[in-house]
Amino acid sequence: MTVTRSILLFVLAAVAEIGGAWLIWQGVREHRGWIWAGAGVVALGLYGFVATLQPDANFGRILAAYGGVFVVGSLVWGMVADGFRPDRWDVAGALVCLVGVALIMYAPRSG
Repeated sequence: MTVTRSILLFVLAAVAEIGGAWLIWQGVREHRGWIWAGAGVVALGLYGFVATLQPDANFGRILAAYGGVFVVGSLVWGMVADGFRPDRWDVAGALVCLVGVALIMYAPRSG
């Protein structure tokens, strides 16, 4: 259950952070206005709180692992929101990142 909870929190964090950055991008780069950018700032703030809910107590480990989740989430977000089509190298890199996340977060540790 702890691994499932952790994975769900990583997904929620990715939605908040990537969604927040995308909203700011839309507000500023796509000229949709400051309301979009402000919503992005709120979403980015929520990301910071979601990260604290991870069961592991090590900030560095959580953020390092989340980096891999961010890579994969960004590619998926681009596909869904912007019509981006990853090539085989994008997919291979994303898989490497997910293996890294699994090693960092879920490998058995002593003590």
